[in-house]
Amino acid sequence: MHMKMKLSAWLLAATLVGAGSASAEVAETDSFKQFIHNLVKQQHFNEAELRNLFKAVQIQQPILDAMSKPAEGKPWFQYREIFMTEARIAGGVQFWKDNEAALKAVESQYGVPAEIIIAIIGVETKYGAHTGKYRVIDALATLGFAYPPRSEFFLKELEQFLVLAREEHMDPLQPMGSYAGAMGLPQFMPSSFRGYAKDFDLDGKRNIWTNSADAIASVANYFVRNQWQPGGAVAYPVTARGDAYRQALGKGVKPDTNVGELRRLGVDVPTQLAASETVKLLAYQQQVGEDLWVGLHNFYVITRYNHSPLYAMAVYQLSQAIAARKAS
Repeated sequence: MHMKMKLSAWLLAATLVGAGSASAEVAETDSFKQFIHNLVKQQHFNEAELRNLFKAVQIQQPILDAMSKPAEGKPWFQYREIFMTEARIAGGVQFWKDNEAALKAVESQYGVPAEIIIAIIGVETKYGAHTGKYRVIDALATLGFAYPPRSEFFLKELEQFLVLAREEHMDPLQPMGSYAGAMGLPQFMPSSFRGYAKDFDLDGKRNIWTNSADAIASVANYFVRNQWQPGGAVAYPVTARGDAYRQALGKGVKPDTNVGELRRLGVDVPTQLAASETVKLLAYQQQVGEDLWVGLHNFYVITRYNHSPLYAMAVYQLSQAIAARKAS
């Protein structure tokens, strides 16, 4: 059990940065007071030291602005163009070459294909080129205290971040991340870091910011813990006759229709899929018409990383392009 911890190392920085922060108003809100109370009671932090720490935290309007412009709001034909670029495919091949030993070892240990891991890191941060420009604590505090639609989620992540900073012996004012508080090459939220991050090279640190081996293993572990099926397919393109297939285009991404039923609805599903296999029929908007796919269990697992079916398809198609380029 953690005793009330000393934050003196954190506070040195906090006292130097407090001027000009927007935290004074937040400190008077009921939500902030309740948050501090919960941290003291449940996680055994010291109240005075926490309050001092938060004097350094800044509520940032650009973070709130960024939340209103998610890429997932675009139609598929525009969303796909963000990730299926020559630079991202070539970058994926180079990342593979640079980290071949770690990728081979991780794939052998976890059963997650190297190209899937690489594509996740490519979509998330362009192989580490864009890991975020905001302090994680600022991002999480801004969204937790100043973005009511998701405040509950981000306050939980802020709590998780402070706990992981304590566990990992980090200065909580130092880690940088995205506007949503996601961290490192794989853009883990704090709860995901605590649950899935790995110290693959056994140097005593789970470093997903600058240690590629740790980041690679952490992504693989995330998938395994979400029931990735080694050797399993991810998705297949399909075509359909007539309009009856639209009955199967429901919400969500979890497999909910068996292949036999889709065939009865006029969907031409690859013959290697058994009639009893449960899949998800997915439609992706093109400039004219739409592309139809069936997502299998492993496609659903990719959506546990990001729930958007656009995201999961971008990861899958990028992974296939990277693997094909490397093999050529």
